[in-house]
This record gives sequence, C-alpha cells and structure tokens, in this order.
Amino acid sequence: MRVIFIMWVVLAMSACKSTSEGLQTVQLGESTTIADLHKYYQSGRLTPSEVVQYYLDRIDSLDDNGPKLNAVLTINSQAMTIAAELDQRLASGDMSGALFGVPILLKDNIDTGDGMPCTAGAICMKDNKPVKDCPIVQQLRAAGAIILGKANLSEWANFHSYQSSSGWSALNGQTSNPYDLSRNPCGSSSGSAASVSADFCILAIGTETNGSIVCPSNNNGVVGVKPTVGLLSRTGIIPISHTQDTPGPMARTVTDAAVALGTMVSSDPQDEKTTQQGRVAMRDYVTDLGGLDLEGVRIGYYTKPLADDSTAHTQVMQSALQDLKSLGAVIVNVDSILPAAVRAHSFNVLLYEFKANLNDYLADHTSMGSPSSLEEVIDLTFADSMEMQYHDHELLKLAQSKGPLTDAEYLNALDSLHLLSRDQGLDRVMRSLNLSAIVAPTGSPAWETSLEDGDDFGISSSSPAAMAGYPNVSLPMGSIDGLPVNMSIFGEAWSEQRLLQIAYAYEQISQQRIAPTFRP
Repeated sequence: MRVIFIMWVVLAMSACKSTSEGLQTVQLGESTTIADLHKYYQSGRLTPSEVVQYYLDRIDSLDDNGPKLNAVLTINSQAMTIAAELDQRLASGDMSGALFGVPILLKDNIDTGDGMPCTAGAICMKDNKPVKDCPIVQQLRAAGAIILGKANLSEWANFHSYQSSSGWSALNGQTSNPYDLSRNPCGSSSGSAASVSADFCILAIGTETNGSIVCPSNNNGVVGVKPTVGLLSRTGIIPISHTQDTPGPMARTVTDAAVALGTMVSSDPQDEKTTQQGRVAMRDYVTDLGGLDLEGVRIGYYTKPLADDSTAHTQVMQSALQDLKSLGAVIVNVDSILPAAVRAHSFNVLLYEFKANLNDYLADHTSMGSPSSLEEVIDLTFADSMEMQYHDHELLKLAQSKGPLTDAEYLNALDSLHLLSRDQGLDRVMRSLNLSAIVAPTGSPAWETSLEDGDDFGISSSSPAAMAGYPNVSLPMGSIDGLPVNMSIFGEAWSEQRLLQIAYAYEQISQQRIAPTFRP
C-alpha cells in the first residue's frame, strides 16, 4: 500500500506542474484563490486556457486515473472554447466579472444548455439534455465563470432509499473522500465538495435540502454556504422540496464562497420564493466581509450534537469556541432548538413536494430526453439491475403514494413544519437569548464507505437551519486523525452577511484547513 500511496502523491504533484509556458512560472494548487487567479491574469502570467488545461489534466490524473476519486461525472466539451474566448477578452484588457476565468464544477442536478446531460445521477436521466442554462448558471457565466463540467452526487440528491451511501450514483458509482479513499465524502453534493478539496476547480456549486452542502463541506474540509431558501433561484434544478431546497457555493476560503454567492443572487419570476416579501438580498457579500467587530457579539453554542461526546471532537470544538472568545464574542450555551415532532412533519413535506416538484420538472424536460413522471422513473429504476444493485429506492415509491399539494395532510405538515422550526424553533432561541448566530460542529469525521450498509453520519447539526429554510455556513475548524471537521454557523433568515462575517473572522484567526493526502 505504501508504494501505491507514493505513486498517487507523485501523480498529485505532477498534475500541478506546467505543461505550458505560462504555468512554468506559476504554481497553481489547492491554496489558489480567485484573487490569486486574477492577479496571474492581470500580470500576464496565465491565460484562462492554460488554467482550464491545468484542471483538465488534474482531473485526468487524479479523478479518472491514479486514486480515481470519481468526483467528476461529465467534462464540458465547450470548456476550452469558452476559455479561448476569455483569452481574447483578456488580451484586449477586459477582465470584467467577479468570476472572470474561474473554473467551476456544477452538481449534476443543475441545468446547463451546453449539451451536458442533467441526470441527478440516475440512469433513466442519462439522456436528459436541457436546452438552456438555468438562472444561476446564466449568472455565473455573466460573471465570467468557466463551467468546467458536472460533479457526481448522491443519486436523486440522496432522496431515494432508506439506506443509501452518500456519493453513490448508478451513473457514476461511488465518489471517494480525498483525505482517505476508504472514507465517505457525504452527500448529496459529494462530488462538488470533493472536487474543490482535491483542486479540480476553484469553486463548485452544490444544492441542499438538509445537510447536502454543509455535510460534504465537513467531510471534505471546504467552505460551504447554504443560503436562506429564496436567496437564489431554484428554476432548472432537479428538485426535492420547494420548501427546503437551495443551491449554494462551495470553496476553499470564505472569501471565495462569498464572491460566488453574490454573483448568483437575483429575483426569478419563475421561483416565487425569490420574490417573497421581506427578502433581504445582496449582490456583494465581500466588501464588508471583515467589517464585523465580534467584541460583545452573542453567539450561541448548540451543545446537543456533542452532548455525550468526550473525544477529540469536543476538544476541537472547544478550541474553536476559544478562538471566537479571543475575538471578543460572548458564547451562550444552547441545549435544544427543535421540538422532536418537527422531523416527521419535514419528512412528510419532502415526500409530497418531491412528487409534485419532480413531476413538474420532468414534464418540462420530457422533450429533452427525461422520463415524463415520477411513476415512469420508478418503473425504469426498479427494472434496472445496476440501479437495484445496492439500494432499495423505496422512497421513490413512498413519494409516489402521496396525493396532491392540496391534501390536508400536506398542508397541516407544512404549517407545523414552519411553526416548529421557526416560531418555536430557531427564531425563538435566537430572540430569547439575543443571539447574532449559533455555532455547532457540522458533523462527524468521514466514516468508512459501505455500499451494503449505507451511511453512518454520526453527529449532525444541519436540521435547525435546513428545516426553517435559514442560512448556514460551514468551514474547517480542525482535524481528527487526518480527517477534517467543520464548524457550522447558522442563524435567522437573510442573515448571510453576518454569518459570513463571523466565519471570515474565525477563519482568519484559526486557519484550520488542511490539504487532502489521497490516503488509500
């Protein structure tokens, strides 16, 4: 095993080396930021084409070959063409756009109009080729981003089986964790997070219903932002729930994640959540990123995830709390946030909305190669031996058994979910204790992947923000036995700026991110 490990390290190093004149004077790597890339462009030391070639070579060396991380599902055949167009703009002195020349991977449940399928990892969706970019992709391109390809994901965003393995899809198999290839990357934005961590891109876009951005950020040691539901458009994204779904950026620094978040913000007439009353949306989360003085700021510490823990994880969390205290923050223990009954209501809402929302998406895409309905998806899935090899897909059938969104059962569940997660949940705690945010461990260190037994998540803190539809930022706070663990910072609706400011302040004093080693 030692020989194999050495070979993979050599491959990782060689993938960073130049195959072009520009890269001979610039060492791209896992610490490269958007600002670094733009400095290289401005100085004439790099071109977008050279940067794209670097990432394509690295994906070939470490994802398709070598350790075979299996994080990237599809490469965009137009990536080099787009890069060449940006080369011409750069040569003429035009570097407009906050993401000019920045290579990005998208979770493969996000529509693009460039010929790439949008599959949710399901075999029956392999021919689904949307004819246009969804709104967030339009905005990323307008900001100058280069869509490098699509990242693997947990099939159907991990809403398909009672016992599934995060990072597994029938189309692309199991994504591995770049820190330890036997460990799980978490889901469902598994390929997005693993790709950012392994330096297959500068940024990736994931989606979350409950934990699917923050958990893979934890397991892969990157920064993930799960915004308030309605800050970003969900049009053209294969859905689970219009109540809890949202896309969000994943990056290696808080600053890069904040840059990406601002570029995707817009109002979308096709997504009523983005036009709701009281919405607070910004296009710039970077200018004032370092502008919050934490002296006297009250931050809750959600104790429940580690209440029965006396291991290294508690020590890492306590160290993070001490860092916040050193910045002047006042830490207030929060023992409970959500009433127990809320989970059943959330699950019922997801079942109803998955059926209704997916049927709407499929009906709009049938002419583009998708199945026509959830019922057809079920028939095709249960008849496919590859799909049925490891997982039962029973959640698909359970969702299909639900009625329309006018059912009293659904409406009562939705009302109860909002009441218990907001008024009697996160809002109650935040206001009664006068808190600016709440912090908690995002999750456990990555567990060993088992396709037969499924996930072993351990601890989790994603539900309070996810069920309420409120924002959550996850960023590295340390490591345990070489595996990263993150801290989550969450709070009230539309508090993205404050959460990012707290995350940035903590990141600057702690600097806890470690690079992956591709340990076999």
